[in-house]
Amino acid sequence: MKGIEPDKESGAGTALMTGVALAALLLLSVVVLFAQASVAALRAATAADLSALAGADAARGLRDGSPCAVASEVASLQDARLTGCSIEGESGHIVQVSTEVDSIPALPPATGQARAGPPSPDP
Repeated sequence: MKGIEPDKESGAGTALMTGVALAALLLLSVVVLFAQASVAALRAATAADLSALAGADAARGLRDGSPCAVASEVASLQDARLTGCSIEGESGHIVQVSTEVDSIPALPPATGQARAGPPSPDP
């Protein structure tokens, strides 16, 4: 009487599903990384916009303080760092700022830039 031979493909489904689960986990990790980067970039851009607007208000005298100091204060309220600030224009009422927001350690800091000031006169 012959013995029962084990199936050579026994357990193949388990190995296949493990591979599929690992691939899905890797894909999910990449999606989460991109989502984190997107959120950090949005926060940096928002902080730059608000900082530039506040700095421009200070440059026009609508708010007390130096334009760059005001912009730095507003950036810090948004959990961002002001990495650059310049005052431009003939009247000195245009403020251009750069901000940085930390993301997760695997990604570099997100940056944002904005420029604000009074509208230019029509030619």
